[in-house]
Amino acid sequence: MTIDSSVVQSNFLKARPWHDTSLSATDRADALIAEMTLEEKTSQLVGLWVGADDGGGDVAPYQSDMTQDTPVFAEVIVDGLGQLTRPFGTVPVDPSAGAKSLARAQRQIMAANRFGIPAQVHEECLAGFSAWGATAYPVPLSWGASFNPELVGRIAAQIGRSLRSVGVHQGLAPVLDVVRDYRWGRVEETIGEDPYLVGTVGAAYVQGLESAGVVATLKHFAGYSGSRAARNHAPVAAGPREMADVYYPPFEMALRHGGARSVMNSYAEVDGVPAAADPQLLTELLRGTWGFDGVVVADYFSIAFLRTLQRVAGTESEAAARALAAGIDVELPSVAAYGKPLNEAVRSGAVSEELVNRALRRVLVQKIDLGLLDAGYQPEVPDQVELDTTESQALALEIAREAVVLVANDGVLPLRSDARLAVVGPLADDAYGMLGCYSFPAHVGVKHPERGLGLEIGTVLEGLRGQHQSEIAFAKGCDVKAAGRSGFAAATDAATGADVAVVVLGDQAGLFGRGTSGEGCDAADLRLPGEQQALLEAVLATGTPVVLLLLSGRPYALGAVAQKCAAVVQTFFPGQRGGQAIAEVLTGAVNPSGHLPVSIPNSPHVQPGTYWAPPLGMLNGVSNLDPTALFPFGHGLSYGELTWGKVTAGEQQWQIGESTALAIELSNNSARRVADVVQVYLHDPVAQVTRPDIRLLAYQRVDLEPGESATVNFSLHSDLTSFAGLKLQQIVEPGDLELRISRSSTDVHAVVRRTLVGREQIVGADRELMATSHVHVQPASPDGEQR
Repeated sequence: MTIDSSVVQSNFLKARPWHDTSLSATDRADALIAEMTLEEKTSQLVGLWVGADDGGGDVAPYQSDMTQDTPVFAEVIVDGLGQLTRPFGTVPVDPSAGAKSLARAQRQIMAANRFGIPAQVHEECLAGFSAWGATAYPVPLSWGASFNPELVGRIAAQIGRSLRSVGVHQGLAPVLDVVRDYRWGRVEETIGEDPYLVGTVGAAYVQGLESAGVVATLKHFAGYSGSRAARNHAPVAAGPREMADVYYPPFEMALRHGGARSVMNSYAEVDGVPAAADPQLLTELLRGTWGFDGVVVADYFSIAFLRTLQRVAGTESEAAARALAAGIDVELPSVAAYGKPLNEAVRSGAVSEELVNRALRRVLVQKIDLGLLDAGYQPEVPDQVELDTTESQALALEIAREAVVLVANDGVLPLRSDARLAVVGPLADDAYGMLGCYSFPAHVGVKHPERGLGLEIGTVLEGLRGQHQSEIAFAKGCDVKAAGRSGFAAATDAATGADVAVVVLGDQAGLFGRGTSGEGCDAADLRLPGEQQALLEAVLATGTPVVLLLLSGRPYALGAVAQKCAAVVQTFFPGQRGGQAIAEVLTGAVNPSGHLPVSIPNSPHVQPGTYWAPPLGMLNGVSNLDPTALFPFGHGLSYGELTWGKVTAGEQQWQIGESTALAIELSNNSARRVADVVQVYLHDPVAQVTRPDIRLLAYQRVDLEPGESATVNFSLHSDLTSFAGLKLQQIVEPGDLELRISRSSTDVHAVVRRTLVGREQIVGADRELMATSHVHVQPASPDGEQR
């Protein structure tokens, strides 16, 4: 008897249509939903964090309290499991062993549920894959300092390939919160204080991660960074106009231009409404207005926090009902409110099962898109895993180099090759000083010192000893955080005997008060932590020229002391290759090219200090407090400057609904490669609501070899000038404007006047969000002269 295999396959697909790849993802999901019990449905809406209570230390708020009642793995997976939480990012695990363990867990999950559905696996990837032994990249504030979205996209693609190589499907990044107060501990996780910079760099990261087949998760939606007094989780007082013009645009850019498939809610309560319970935010705006069709995941424990911290729900069932109705599809990190409490609420009629089906459909469609519901799917087990490759290290070094900001320099840099150096400061020879709080060694590994760093992380001192051939003396001087000046004498002695003192100060990243920067490590003011300011002043008092090098997660107020330093260099947790990158810049092997993604304040007490402020938020005659930055947003020096030349502007009239063009000519007349960032700012002299005095409208990084020249062309659509008007609609308003072609937010090269003509126009979610730019480079002639 001959068996027709096509008939067998046809019958199989009819029996299990959710495996049929010829059907749409929605049809496949609906077919599966129709077969599922309520418990099987809600099991797909929860995560499970295995090992979170194994003594690894808190890496999420209230982790110990919130995980003490988490059910065991075998009990949870009986009806299926939506997500596995951080199998690599909870305790140090060898990547190869971790991949094999994850594959075993997936097979158990698939065998335990009737439909053989695997879990979707997520990990943190804010500064690289947060796993033991994975490359530690610079933090996002360094991405902003590079002003190089293309490079950030390449880094994200590499991170994505690392995640996929071990069976991870989803990355919890990027952070798109716009800095509003530098005292907030999570400033290091952000890209900067300008919405356009955050959005363009964030969208590039999303593109890169998604290109590797990894679901990018935008966080934290929305308003989180606006907490009162910069206290983590504190209430946010932002009005709807500030939300629309400051906090929302980066998410719009990352969704439309990046293609993100997941969004994570903010912990914030804005005007009394927690994001986790806000249907206007998570459903009406995100899905209704913007058209997002992906999955919304809960920030860790945020559904439970509706009851415990924010008290807008009296029971776990009420918390589940509010979150599900608002639009949160998956509860993370573990099952709680979306388990038994949600099931009881559905059976009692308090929650419609259609809300469960709505969330489930989104979850299953995403799993289908990832191939997890295809017939015959089995988790792959790689033969070997390498998460810290030559390629990833090269990318980490490249971004670290581009993110070093030369803030001030009287000529002491680059260091003379014969200069005797004193390298002083608590971070000069500290590998942890290179890492942000979401780098695995600082995030988790610090609780497991017996496992070591898992990486080779060079310090500033080691980098200088590798780059600088003359004598180098070292003295720690003091601790980052703790009081005590017993090391001052050794530090000043070292400086006295040197030609130049490199004083390395800043932050130690940590979590929930364990560091001076990081989640839950907010600052009371913007003075350098501990005794570091006093150490700097003591070294300055020796009379030896001082290069102040900052390794930090936020900008600190330097005030008058900056004027006493021969040079100031700012870096933001530059990653495992940061020591080499810094040393190359200090010695001149690499020309500095970073620009400040956040302003450096003058006073430690005057807030807010970001440049995104209307006239009355700036220095004025009605307040005695001056918030003017010491060094402005966008500022950055080099050892050789490009020559900024002619600006071509075209017609003054700018028709609403159309684009205007700008071009600037640059040339490199120096003897070395130089990079700079052309920045275009909008100044709107009169508007129907108060507006920031200036705001970034476009930018372009330009790298030129000696003798090369370039023309940088910008095309700016009138939509880029839009803002939330009196009626809270996004409008383009006719009138006179200035376009300022600048080296920084205060260093203006040329002013181009434009008049927007036509009727006031309401623009929607399809408005243009990004400028376009193009660089045409003309090479140097063979005789070295410019063409």
